[in-house]
Amino acid sequence: MPLSSLKSLLTSPNLASKKWIYEQYDSQVMNDTIQTGGDAAIVRVHGTNKALAMTTDCTPRYVEADAFEGAKQAVAETYRNISAVGGKPLAITNCLNFGNPQKPEIMGQIVRAIQGITEACKALDYPVVSGNVSLYNETDGKAIQPTPAIGGVGLLTDLSKRCDVKFKAVGDEIFMIGAAHGHLSCSLFEREIQKIESKKNPPQVDLAEEKKNAEFVRELIETNKIKACHDISDGGLLVAAFEMCSKDLGCEIKNIPNDDGFLFGEDQSRYLVSIDAVTASELQKLAEKKSITLTKIGEVIAEKIIFAGEEVPVADLIRATESVFERAF
Repeated sequence: MPLSSLKSLLTSPNLASKKWIYEQYDSQVMNDTIQTGGDAAIVRVHGTNKALAMTTDCTPRYVEADAFEGAKQAVAETYRNISAVGGKPLAITNCLNFGNPQKPEIMGQIVRAIQGITEACKALDYPVVSGNVSLYNETDGKAIQPTPAIGGVGLLTDLSKRCDVKFKAVGDEIFMIGAAHGHLSCSLFEREIQKIESKKNPPQVDLAEEKKNAEFVRELIETNKIKACHDISDGGLLVAAFEMCSKDLGCEIKNIPNDDGFLFGEDQSRYLVSIDAVTASELQKLAEKKSITLTKIGEVIAEKIIFAGEEVPVADLIRATESVFERAF
């Protein structure tokens, strides 16, 4: 019952709070703020046609499970989010939020997180230019989840060459860039649906694949080949597809495995893109030429999400995720 699982997953505070924050920024758009609510905010360099793309990311449950891999993933996700709007990632800052460093296990987390950040930044040519720490974050002797928050910034040299997350037209085809291996350990699906709290084996990042896929996405945006782009992160493929929908535009997901791992796994280095059906074959040829893993997963339709004989109105899913705070309080 993947669509039932999707509806349940969208009531997770993680996803609902992210959407709420985006909407608060959307209500305050002014002056040189060009885009919010997507993978990265876009702010014009005043008086020019250039812009900065900015994002802040970290997945503390990954870092708690493996500080090295989790911190590496945080860097990679900022790189991915900036690339998804068409920006060239330039540099990061960080805020290393941890518990009491006088405890060996906490100092171990800090050291391994710094090593993970270092490896990712070197591989992605994405330097750390500033940062700070916030330590001794504990309540009754229990530390917070380790949270090396990464803030990334990138450059769009031409504002007309940018992308957002929303589907544009019925009939557009939807493709996944990057390989799916069905990694459910430390995922939101595992926690919210399976009621399992993994403390090991977060998804690993192949940094060479991360860089290659991001460069491919930026080229697609630069050449106006795609109409929408979104990275696949919390909740996996089916959640990312929902986030690309609007009240008027949904999607039919087809010709892919009806498998929880494929639908909700949080494998890294992946994007969903939509493209005009007429030029979809061109995308496939370009991906083959550059050795990019590309999978057609469906097409844009009106108002509903359809998969494996099930269908649900997008409006119902929007209400489900928007009502989280109302129910909580």
